[in-house]
Parts: sequence; C-alpha cells; structure tokens
Amino acid sequence: MSNNSIEEDKLRALEYRRIDRRRVKLRKSEDLFETVEEVFDYSTLMALYELINRGVIDEMFGAVSAGKESRVYWAKARDGSDLAVKIYLTASREFRKSIQQYIRGDPRFLSIRKDSRHLIYTWAQKEFKNLEEAFNAKVNVPRPICAYKNILVMSFIGEEGVSAPLIKDYPPEDPDKAYRTILEFIKRLHRQAKIVHADLSEYNILNWKGSLYIIDFGQAVSTAHPMSATFLARDIRNVNRFFSSLGVEVVPLEEAFKWVTAG
Repeated sequence: MSNNSIEEDKLRALEYRRIDRRRVKLRKSEDLFETVEEVFDYSTLMALYELINRGVIDEMFGAVSAGKESRVYWAKARDGSDLAVKIYLTASREFRKSIQQYIRGDPRFLSIRKDSRHLIYTWAQKEFKNLEEAFNAKVNVPRPICAYKNILVMSFIGEEGVSAPLIKDYPPEDPDKAYRTILEFIKRLHRQAKIVHADLSEYNILNWKGSLYIIDFGQAVSTAHPMSATFLARDIRNVNRFFSSLGVEVVPLEEAFKWVTAG
C-alpha cells in the first residue's frame, strides 16, 4: 500500500470520528448494532447524516427486517410520524449481479454508470420511482418520501416499530375480496402506473387493519421492458396459487392476463 493511500485512510478515519453521532441519533438497539459493520459503512453514514440535516429523518431505531440485499429500519420524522428506512447493501456482489435483468431493457434507466456503487444507487432511485408511480395510481403501497444514494425513505406500514404482517402469516378475513383487490392493484399498476411488480407473491403483500399493501418495488419494471409480459404472468400465477390455497376460485391465468392488459 502506498504512503498516499495510508494518509488518505487516516484522514478518512479522522473525519469519520468527527461525525456528531448525537445528530445521527442512532438508537442503541441490539438489532441495529449487530449489522452496523455490514450496513453502515462510511458512505452510508454520510448519506444518513445528510438526510438528518435535511430534516427527512429525526431518529433511527432498530432493524425491522433483514435480507441479503437490504435492511429496513424503523425511524421517526420530525413531525413524529413513523418512517421505514431501507438501506441497500453496497457490498453485496450477488445482489448487484441479480438486479441486472430488471434494469437492462427498462427505458427509464438507459444511461447509468456501470460501477457497483452507482448501480445500487440507481436501484434505490428505481424503487422510489416505482413506488411513486404506484402511489399515484392509487395502489396501496408505502408512501415514497425520499431516495438518496443507497437509502430509501418511505412511510412505515405498522405500529411502533412492528411491521404489518404478511398475508402468508395473517391471511385476510375475506379471501375472495382480497383476491379481487390484488388483481385490481395489478391492473392499476399495468394500466395507469405502466409498471409490472415482477416479484409479487404472499411474501410482499401486507395485511394491515383490513387493508392490503404491496411492498418491495425495487425489481418492478416498465411495461415497455422486454420481459414485462413474462414477469406479469409470473405475478398473476403466484397470486392465483396463494389465493387458491385459501379456497378462492381464481381467474384462469390467460383470462386474468387479458383483463389486466386489455385497453
């Protein structure tokens, strides 16, 4: 290692120690600090610091979910409202490789830098844009608030840091009505938002106070994407499979596909 590299590392370490951690307001919870080495690298801490300075985030608490590619934290806004802060792991090589199929071919993201970190930044922006388009199409999704670098901030679906349950764990009281609602959401996404979720299943639909919410829109693609029809058919097939297990008489795949895409 060159002397210049050593000096740069020393300067970075000094700057890191100068961060006013009281302003970052990271709550000392076991879940949060178990993943701090993996998630909160220098760049991510700086991004969090920036979002706090902007007034987007006031306090952060522990992790509410953890996956291979991201962590979701419960946080508070300055007005006291609950936030979900999703932080993508910039170091996940497997994740960077897997997301290529959802970015390539999407006309909204034709000009992106190829380096790993900016690919993850694009992914966070992509999920924000997808949520925004779904929200405007009146699909029940977390309300998108901000995307900055590898951090996505949205409204929290749940209460006091406890996420709303997935429908796989807490099935709807009226499965037939719930099934029709999800099909309608799929149609609104396709017809109005012009996107396809591309990974829809019982693992990313929340059941909260009698309403269903669709989450995890990072991989959602434009209807102009060359694989959008394949992804749409897969979404419908997954939804049909789950609701069939609840005793619902589902619409055949081909018929449901035509209904969603007609017009």
